[in-house]
Amino acid sequence: MHIVLDRRPDGGVTATELDAAAMPHGTAAVEASDLAEFVRSREPEHPRWVWSSAARWYPALLAAGVRVERCVDLALCRRILRTSLLTADSELAHEPATGWDDLARIATAAAETPGAPTLFEVGESAPAAALDPVREFQAQQAAAIGATQPAPLRLLLAAESAGALIAEEIRFTGMPWRADVHDRVLTEALGPRAPDGRHPARLEALAAKIRELLDAPRLNPDSQPELLAALRRVGLDVTSTRKWELRELEHPVIEPLLEYKNLYRLFTANGWAWLDTWVHDGRFRPDYVVGGVVTGRWATSGGGALQLPKNIRRAVVADPGWKLVVADAAQLEPRVLTGLASDVNMADAGRGRDLYDSVVAAGVVASRREAKVAMLGAMYGATTGDSARLMPALRRAFPQAIGLVDRAAEQGERGDQVMSRLGRTSPRPGGAWREVQDRASQPGASAADERRARSQARDWGRFTRNFVVQASAAEWALCWMAELRLRLAELGSDLVTAPHLVFFLHDEIMVHTPERFAPQVERLVRDAAAQAGRLLFGTFPVDFPLQVATVDTYADAK
Repeated sequence: MHIVLDRRPDGGVTATELDAAAMPHGTAAVEASDLAEFVRSREPEHPRWVWSSAARWYPALLAAGVRVERCVDLALCRRILRTSLLTADSELAHEPATGWDDLARIATAAAETPGAPTLFEVGESAPAAALDPVREFQAQQAAAIGATQPAPLRLLLAAESAGALIAEEIRFTGMPWRADVHDRVLTEALGPRAPDGRHPARLEALAAKIRELLDAPRLNPDSQPELLAALRRVGLDVTSTRKWELRELEHPVIEPLLEYKNLYRLFTANGWAWLDTWVHDGRFRPDYVVGGVVTGRWATSGGGALQLPKNIRRAVVADPGWKLVVADAAQLEPRVLTGLASDVNMADAGRGRDLYDSVVAAGVVASRREAKVAMLGAMYGATTGDSARLMPALRRAFPQAIGLVDRAAEQGERGDQVMSRLGRTSPRPGGAWREVQDRASQPGASAADERRARSQARDWGRFTRNFVVQASAAEWALCWMAELRLRLAELGSDLVTAPHLVFFLHDEIMVHTPERFAPQVERLVRDAAAQAGRLLFGTFPVDFPLQVATVDTYADAK
């Protein structure tokens, strides 16, 4: 059953129930103040709520104590359906842009530009006719049903919409966070907090030492141009102030400079200003953007949830009587590649053991480090150094897997699109890319034109090579979380008192759970991972082993 929610001009809501053919067979006018109770009363029937976006509708329901099981996020689904090769012949793919496309773009805009208009603001300003959710859902259903491979695409749409619910639930519950521990970590590393956001004592001391060693009394070490000039004045041949380049240099200033950069990063990214902004009432509430990256990976529109350094993780502490169950999927992308290619040799190598160790044991490469370098090179298109040297051996050992990413790269070099396992499709290269390729193919093209065209083609090939793996891994993670969310709900539907997801990072999840449920949660986490593998790859025997830890603080999980 589908129930479509639509905001009326007077602020109320129209709820339209659809039959199996997506045709309306009943409507109800619901006052805004009664919406939460209406949804609560219908939820036992297990409907799939259809709305413009979970980000627009779900927070108010959560605040009223209402949790829904399933939804269709029209904005997120439209973005997939309008661009997928599986629906390229659909009317939806070819129709002119509407207000729904504005909604579909907002998530990415939020990830790239914090403070961009919200879904609610865009929805309110768009023409009402362009935002008819019943008509939009019918168009999306027609596109999905008529897809060249409808089953995987429908799974992707369901998983993406489940991800939208999860993101809002994580934001609502928040990650348990001890502000006093965070403050102590900062004080230990930086010295006491300075007033008015000024640099703390440790940074000031290091800055003074850097100025002395570079004989630059007015140097601002936070300014890259000033720092580069000062380094060059003392005879250091540098092109940037990146850490990896500085580590190659020999000079007394390098050690304090590297320490300064590390501490400055902590101060600016997760310092006291961050703590004041993002942690309230003992909770950090990540501001996730579902599908904010073109591959389907999540992004954030603030707060840096995807980059929590290990020392700061000490502040993530379970509530009294609760535990954190932290799990990450070991070597997720190589295992996803295994399933994508149905590479039996690679599946055998990773079954029940570390994939990289198995590659070494098989004599493909000499060390685990080389195995990792070679595998990452295969997926990311590294063409120099150790990756290039090791690739022939890897290709001989796993011809199906390496052949799959090689073909994806070739498609990208031609300017063609590639797809994930479930049908998310890579964008086309831009007009400037096409112009460079066309210029190189014209009579009289110069050698420089041809070199530039080859270079750009290889760059886009590296993107498509990785797209098929990273996008499919993102789909596995979505299915993992969606399955886990449903299984956790069996232990209790109240997000405040029952086990619930509080964090997600590409291949890692965290559940905050009452201590008595921790063993069950560990089992559910593993079961959900196994089910995610079956959903994507059927009976093909690829393992997705997890590292699972039940801890009091996130820092103890690894």
